[in-house]
Amino acid sequence: MVALSTWAPEDGVLGAIAPLALAAACDTALVVDLDPAGPGYPGSGSLAAMVRDSPTASDLSPLRRGVAVLRNGGILPDEGREVIEALLAGWPRVVFRLGRHRPPGFDGVVPVRPLLPSEWLEPLDVAAVYQPFGLRTEPPGRSIVLPRMALATARALVAGALPRRDRWLRAWGDVWEHPWH
Repeated sequence: MVALSTWAPEDGVLGAIAPLALAAACDTALVVDLDPAGPGYPGSGSLAAMVRDSPTASDLSPLRRGVAVLRNGGILPDEGREVIEALLAGWPRVVFRLGRHRPPGFDGVVPVRPLLPSEWLEPLDVAAVYQPFGLRTEPPGRSIVLPRMALATARALVAGALPRRDRWLRAWGDVWEHPWH
């Protein structure tokens, strides 16, 4: 699969970090934030600016291996549809960050949830990725449970750097292989 979307309805921190981790599990990937109220990821470019000014040829494909991040800049996903399609055509992997309120019409959506007692979360009828927080809780079936995240990994991702490969990032590689519908 070339593109996946992360959706973390209950946790803003997971919602901001999950797409970065999913992209970091690949050799080369682009993260595109589709939430107009999304985080201010490091970098100078935004999807809104790219739509307004038209993308350059170097925007539409990777210049080197690694992860690139395109923050939103205050634009709705439908307003950027042509640019998004061009990015999908040029990048080997694309990770879309959806806001807490998932817009309709997206395939390959990966729900990312904190692993909390089931009565705390609205049940989903699809597979999800769960991040444990030290509570002894069983995840629902058909799910991927991540190991605990190292603090150094979180710090690197938030700072806009690629962390060293660790168990947590390797576990995100399994997400690309899972059948998300």
